[in-house]
This record gives sequence, C-alpha cells and structure tokens, in this order.
Amino acid sequence: MSYQTERQRLRDDAEGKAPWRLWGPYLSERQWGTVREDYSASGDAWNSFTHEQSRSRAYRWGEDGMLGFSDDKSFLCFAPALWNGVDPILKERMFGLSNPEGNHGEDVKECYYYLDATPTHSYLKALYKYPQRPFPYEWLLSENRIRSRQEPEFEILDTDAFDQGRYFDVFVEYAKQAPEDIWIRISVINRGPEDAPIHVLPTLWFRNNWSWVGSQGADIPKPSLRATAQSVTAEHSRLGRYLLLADSSPAAGGQDPEWLFCENETNNAKLWGGANSTPWPKDSFHEYVVGGRKEAVNPAGQGTKAAAHYHAMLAPGETLEIRLRLCREELVGDASFEPFDDIFNRCREEADAFYQGMARPQDAQVFRQASASLIWSKQFYYYRVEEWLKGDPLLAPPPGHTQGRNRDWKHVFCQDVLAMPDKWEFPWFATWDLAFHTVPYTILDPDFGKNQAILVMREWYMHPNGQLPAYEYDFGDVNPPVLAMACRLLYQVHASLGDKDFHFLRRVYPKLLLNFTWWVNRKDARGKNLFSGGFLGLDNIGVFNRSMTLPSGVVLEQADGTAWMGLFCTDMLALSLELASQDSAWEDMAVKFFEHFAAIERSLNGPGGLWDETDGFYYDFLRSAQGDLPLKVRSIVGVLPLLAFEIADHEKLLGLNEFAARGQWFVRNNPAVKERFVEHTRTGPDGKPVKRHMAALASRNQLERVLRYMFDESEFLSEHGIRSVSKLHEKHPYVLDIAGQHLEVGYLPGESDNTMFGGNSNWRGPIWMPINFLIVEALRRYYVFYGDDLKVEFPTGSGNLVNLDQAADALTERLIGLFRPNPEGYRPCHGAYERYAHDPHWKDLILFNEYFHGDTGRGCGASHQTGWTALVSTLAFQMEWKAEHRKSLEEIEAMAHREH
Repeated sequence: MSYQTERQRLRDDAEGKAPWRLWGPYLSERQWGTVREDYSASGDAWNSFTHEQSRSRAYRWGEDGMLGFSDDKSFLCFAPALWNGVDPILKERMFGLSNPEGNHGEDVKECYYYLDATPTHSYLKALYKYPQRPFPYEWLLSENRIRSRQEPEFEILDTDAFDQGRYFDVFVEYAKQAPEDIWIRISVINRGPEDAPIHVLPTLWFRNNWSWVGSQGADIPKPSLRATAQSVTAEHSRLGRYLLLADSSPAAGGQDPEWLFCENETNNAKLWGGANSTPWPKDSFHEYVVGGRKEAVNPAGQGTKAAAHYHAMLAPGETLEIRLRLCREELVGDASFEPFDDIFNRCREEADAFYQGMARPQDAQVFRQASASLIWSKQFYYYRVEEWLKGDPLLAPPPGHTQGRNRDWKHVFCQDVLAMPDKWEFPWFATWDLAFHTVPYTILDPDFGKNQAILVMREWYMHPNGQLPAYEYDFGDVNPPVLAMACRLLYQVHASLGDKDFHFLRRVYPKLLLNFTWWVNRKDARGKNLFSGGFLGLDNIGVFNRSMTLPSGVVLEQADGTAWMGLFCTDMLALSLELASQDSAWEDMAVKFFEHFAAIERSLNGPGGLWDETDGFYYDFLRSAQGDLPLKVRSIVGVLPLLAFEIADHEKLLGLNEFAARGQWFVRNNPAVKERFVEHTRTGPDGKPVKRHMAALASRNQLERVLRYMFDESEFLSEHGIRSVSKLHEKHPYVLDIAGQHLEVGYLPGESDNTMFGGNSNWRGPIWMPINFLIVEALRRYYVFYGDDLKVEFPTGSGNLVNLDQAADALTERLIGLFRPNPEGYRPCHGAYERYAHDPHWKDLILFNEYFHGDTGRGCGASHQTGWTALVSTLAFQMEWKAEHRKSLEEIEAMAHREH
C-alpha cells in the first residue's frame, strides 16, 4: 500500500472527480444545550433544551449521536445506540453535566476515544466504554453539585462504573469501498468476569428539517425509511436513495436483526402534555427496548428513524461483531458481505501507509491519535441567525427573542462542515480556535485547512464591517486575530516544497485586510496603536474581566491585544512580500504593513508604552485622568510581544525595489527604530554568509530578558511546557484594590476557582498548547536570524547554554511528553488514574484535553479538545523531520528549496 493512495483520494475530491469527503464523522456529540436550540426568553441555553429532553425532542438545527457518521449536511445520520439491560435510558448520546451542574462548568462524563482516521474518512475507528452496571447518572450529578470550585471534578472514573472490568468495549469502524459505499463494523467485547447482556441498535435517521417552515415559507419534502428484506431503504429529495444492509451470515454471528421504525418527531405528550403528530415519536426505541412496550414502534416498517436491534448474552472476553453497509442503491451489486474483511484490511493498510514516517517511533502513537481526533472533530454546523431570531410556527419565540444574542449578526448563514474545538463540550466554532485547527491540516489535508480559512471569512460569516464572528454565544465578542498567521502557515509549508498557491493568497488577502481595518478602527481606543479587545480568548487571565465596561474616561491598553496586532502586521507583511514577488503592485501594501508595524512598536516600547524597564516585562495598563496603572500580573500576556517579528533575506529584498527603498528611507529617518529593525549576517546551511533583516516588537535585550522569565522553572517553565501565569504568583499573588474592590490573581495550575467566562477554562497557570506552539515557532524563527550568535540558559540558572532552535527542541519534547508514558507507565495527561498506566485495555488510549495542569501535566477542561491540542502532531512531525535529516528546520527548508 502507498501513502499516495489517500493523497490520490484527496486530489480526486478536490478536482471534483469523486466526492470522498461527502460522508464523514460530521455528527455532533451534543446538540442539546446549544444556543441554536435555545428559544427561551432568558437565553438560558443549558436549561432551554436539556439532556433529559434530548431523547424525546426533535432538534431544529442539527443532530447528535455517539461516534456517528453522516453526509456533509447531516441529512442522513448513522450512530449506534446501546442498552445494558439495567440502565434507565437507552444510550443514544454522550452524557455530561451542563455548565450550571458542574463545579467547573460543562463536562462530558463518558469514556470514549478517537483511535484512527484518514482525511477522506476512508477509514475511521473509535472506541466507547459502556459500563455493565447502571450508568451513574445521579451519582455524577449529585457529587459534582456539592463540590466547590476549589475541588477537582468528579469523573466517571472516580465511580465504580468500570471496577472489575465490568464494561463493554464498543469499537466502531467505518471503511469506504467508494465515496458513497460505506462498510460499518461494530465490535462489542465483554471485558467483565461474568456473562453480561447487551442490546445494540445501529440507528439510521434523517435530520428533521420538514417540521419547520423555512424563511421563504416553502414546505420541505419529508424523507422516508422503509423496510426491505434485511435492509432499509432511505430516500431523500437531495441525497437520493441509499440502502442500509445488515449481514446475517455465520461470519457475523448469524443473527438476523429486528428492524425497528419510528419518526424523528417530538413526543409532545411526554414533554408538554400536548398532542403528538405521530404515534411513534423520537423516543420510541427507548420505550420499546427499555420500557418493553412492543406497540411503541411502527408495525408498518417505515418512518424517518430506523434501527437494527441486536441482543446477545456475552461470555467474558466474547465479542459480538455487527456488520453493516450503507451505500447508494445503484452501488449495492449482489449485496454480499463476502468482501467485508478484505475491504477493512485494505483500508487499514492504506491508513498505515498514509501515516508511515510522519513521526518518530516514540511519537507515532501520539501523532496518529491526535490526527485521528482532529479528523473525528469535524462537524456539520447549521445556524441561520435571522431565521433563528424570528422562530418557526412550531418554535414561536417568546417576546424579546428577536432582540436576543447575535441580533447584529443576522447575515450569518452557517451550513457547513467545520473543524470543531470539541464536539461535546464546544460543538460550535470559535474563529481563533479554528485558525489553530487548520495548522495540522497543512500536513494531513492542506485543501481542507485552506477551505476552512476561506470559509470563515466568507460574507455569510464575516460581518460587513470586517469583524470575524467570535463564537456561538456571542459572535460580537473579540478573538485574537490569528487567522492571518494560519493562512501564512497554510501557504508557506507547501511553498517551501515548491507548491506556491498564489490563488489562495489572493483570495484570503482582501478579507484579512478588512479584518485588520476593523481592528484598527474599533480596538485602538486612543488612536495610539495600543490595542485592547477584552478577554481575547484568555478568559480569566486578567485581574478583572477584561471584557467588562470600564468607567467613563478609563481605558485598558493590553499587551496581548497590541502583540496580536503586531503579529497581524508581520503576517500581512509576509503575505504582501510573497505576492509582490509575482506582482510589484503589492509592494505598496508591504510598505503599509511595515510602517504600521513600526508605529505599533514605537507605541508599545516608547514613553507611555507597555514595557516595564525595571521588571523587564510587558504589562497591561489602565489609563485615566488620575494616571497610569500597570497591572503587574506576570502572565503569558507579557510574553506574546515576542511573537511579532518578521525576517527577510537581503537577496530577496533586492528584488523588491520600491519596498527596499522605502524601508531604507524609513529606518534612516526614524533612528528610534534601529534597535528593533536590525540586520545580521551569519553562516548559512551551505557554509556561505547569509545577510538577513529583522523587524521585531522586542529588541534583542528585551527578548533575552523575557526569555529569562520564560525559561525559569520557578516562573513560566514547567516540566510539561510554558505556563500561562508565572508560578511566582503562587506565593506572591498580584493584588489590586480599586473602586472599593479587592482583586487578586494567584498561580492556579489546574481548574478555575471562579465563574469568569463560565468557569470551565483557566488561564491562571495551566499549559495551553496553542500558545506553546506559537512560542516554539517563534524560537525557531529567531534562530534563523541569530543562529548560534544568541544563546540562552535552558532552564534559567542551569548553566546549560543553547541556541534558540535547541531551546525550541527542548520545549517541544516537554510538550509531546504530556502524552507519552513515563517509565512507570503513566502519561502525564491522564493524571494518576491507574487504569491508563497498566490496564492493557486502557494504557494505549490518549485524551487531548483543552489545557494541562501547570505542575503535573494532568489534562483539564474539555477532554476531547483535539482541535487546537492536535498542534502536538505538528510539533511531532517537525521533530521527525529534524531527526531524519539531523538538521535544523532552517536547513531542512533550504534543502527543500534545492530539491524542488
């Protein structure tokens, strides 16, 4: 098998030859409790549509299921449902606590893992662990309810749900023989010591889009599922006709499933005491299997929801294997399952070939599961804001709903597959998360990454004023402007191998320019090139809520807001220079961003700026008529200015006459910038001298002073990465007494101890992968400029002098080490759970959390946020290239230029 097999599928899809991406893992893990399903007067999304209601109430804007699969509009959805004979409900979706129920906000309370995936979804594999005891719903609710914010979350692994191995491993696999011919295997293994019953219901259903009258008032044809000899025929006006077939041959256990049918319609009688539109509503399978009500399903064998019901008593170690096939009707052929094993074996081998050599042997498992989790986190996202605000005949909104959240974003019309942060905890896009999600796709699927960046800047996302939507709860909030960084990486990684996609650059550049202009006009309160922006994705990092409305005459100028705008400038400068290499007309824009960057640098570092010369660090400042107040929290906010710099080869600049001439004039006539607009000559990879120019927010002296803090293990440097707040504040919290309030920031390495921004995230000490990734990238790029002429202690005070590429390597090893087992078998990300260290059925499973404990590396927050935590795969990929060639990334890039 060849790596090129999957690459060819990607090319065929991109060229319109075969729709390999039409079907994928696009089904959300949670649709209840979302803003989209909230039609309440109060805007309380969590209580407007609860988990308890989800099995009986039809969704308006999406669907959910466990480890599911759907087309790219989720018209037709597939997912398994389970019952162990003792649970009070049929297990059709993941259970978790809502934000008000958890002591640290919302949190899924299930054990499931994404194990393998290819970018075209030609092969997918995931695992769900289903307890044989009654699922501890009430135990999880009650224990978390009584725990304080200072205590850890109570997880399902803290209950007895998996003791004595009394659970089922439920493996779900998908393999594509063709783009619209999907073979499905569900393997249920009894890990317990005794015989145990299991009901498995592979379920096929249509998303309900027929019960609601659209904004144009047009009725939507209702699709249908109907029984046909050991199969179900699915007919849809847009998709056409598909068949779901079940294998009853001896190879599959010889069991003929019982086919059940109902409608994907709300059980009004149960929920509201009203009339039902059908005798067989959405929760009929629960009533049939768990409630024993045989009349609960449609005897005519038709509906909009169908399931193949399997029931078995499994001995210890025994496996129930269910074989299914979902395909377009004309592709069925003889309907034989004879090629089933060959198809799965081939797809697995092709997946192995695709991933071969992408990471060092010690990182291969981390790389593959991180990549799989990223791919599994794709989700169909549907949200038409204007229609949602108006409501529907069946969902007439209460008074005031039309003036509710996102009312200024009525143009938003999302109906797309997006890379989600976490399909349970955050089943909605956030623009700055999405920017980071695209980065690992530079390796896995560059076209998908580019299309995600293009999509979020299209006119049905971006506001007419140039603002990008932040996240579902408030599109008008402000995320860090990192999309230009993502676009730059999406372009440069492949440009270094000879694939210069100028069409992509020309497409994204004008939209990025609109967004840059919005930032300049809206977030520079005093017009002095010192920017605010509020929380900027860093939630509780400030001593107070930085998004709050400040008293009249008081302005907050933020080191991170200003740093992000400096980075935005340098990324736009780089894109401008690249475009100028093909068309000199772009040199004017390069000059514009060069000079704008210089203006930001002067404001940041000059009088009235944000640099504290005594401390050697950057801080936020409160400005008012009473004076200036530095907010001396030593946090990642003060490190971010190091990220904003640009390097250019002297030879390249010689070909850009207008830009070079203007740049030289500007530096000559602005002597104050010379400390940060510098040139340096060093020996290149080929042994010849290389002259380069650099423009940076931080001078070399400032860089070295901040790095001393950053690499100090008593401050920012943890065994597992760079902390978000210095450990200094553990014993010396920052205190601010202002306006009658006593405010304090201490070092808090784990979960948050307050409710700021929901309380489920914490930036006061933990390690966050996206910031660490940007730091690693910056260190490597600084090395390109300084080489061995700049060395620092790593760690500070150790006497171990390294260049900045070596420092990046050392930091990368700490970050990847979060997910590797230590000599005792424990992966830091899993904390002290014994199962993950020594149980053969647990020890190879990896979770990629939202953030990580600043001291121990234990995973915190969302447990499946492989959106941006998948950046560890990019770091692992870089280390493989360096190990293979035993060179720095600069040398690898130079080698690639020579080879191509």
